[in-house]
Amino acid sequence: MTGPVVVGLDGSPASVTAALWAGREAVARRLPVLLLHSWTARPLDVPVGQEALGLQRHGGKVLQRVEAELLHRHPDLTLVTELVSVPAPQALVDASDRASLLVLGSRGHGSAAGFLLGSTSLHVLGLSRCPTVTVRADEPAVEAGRGRRAATDRREIVVGVQESGPGDDPLLEFAFTSAHARGARVRVVRALPEAPLVTPAHLGGSDEGHETDEHGRLGAALAPWREKFPDVDVVEYVSSGVTAQVLLTASAHAMLTVVGRRRHPSPLAWRLGPVAHAVLHHAPCPVAVVPHD
Repeated sequence: MTGPVVVGLDGSPASVTAALWAGREAVARRLPVLLLHSWTARPLDVPVGQEALGLQRHGGKVLQRVEAELLHRHPDLTLVTELVSVPAPQALVDASDRASLLVLGSRGHGSAAGFLLGSTSLHVLGLSRCPTVTVRADEPAVEAGRGRRAATDRREIVVGVQESGPGDDPLLEFAFTSAHARGARVRVVRALPEAPLVTPAHLGGSDEGHETDEHGRLGAALAPWREKFPDVDVVEYVSSGVTAQVLLTASAHAMLTVVGRRRHPSPLAWRLGPVAHAVLHHAPCPVAVVPHD
């Protein structure tokens, strides 16, 4: 990935936090940052009757303030700002074509909104052509950049896989690349359906045997990634239960949680699955949504 880290910025606290998180990520990955602001979205502190020129000036100031803060924190960061007239959702989805990563702000627990509101934010997450990360407004890693110590127990990147096969490769690639850049550990989570309380004897097998088999399949799927990233510690976590709950439990002390969503042939057919929805709303850390086939 060589494209920029693109941030949707409207000047709200959530979007500023997202930009600061994106700056740290870009430095770790040695990528440039693109701060993107759509001046057609009227900010709350600008009167309804404000003329277009005033909105553009306001947008320019928003970009300048955050640019100055990012360069203060990361003097060697390559940073570009872009003031656009198209609606923010369209601008972000279009930018995802050339981006390595798209970053949006989130109000915090219980909401996937921030830079955009409600369903619009989810719309961008569902259509983005590159991995998209939501960052909540009180993200500790960003607060640490303001002179506070980061939580020392957040040292893992958690990634949920469904099939232990090639379909999970985009998620694993993103998780391992992120861990390599940050010096973090990867926890690969595979949730298995809970077995019925009574299993007919003629079906044979057991819960323990099923988990053992799945560990074997997961280990085989991870072998090429261990070889490609020998410096990244890996933990395999296989557990029976509801997928979203298993993943959220594993993410309790994560610095980033990675989930997937299917690519869609039409912008009219986008959707996020229930697991992605649950993690976006309830994970206590930034969440990356990675498109895959």
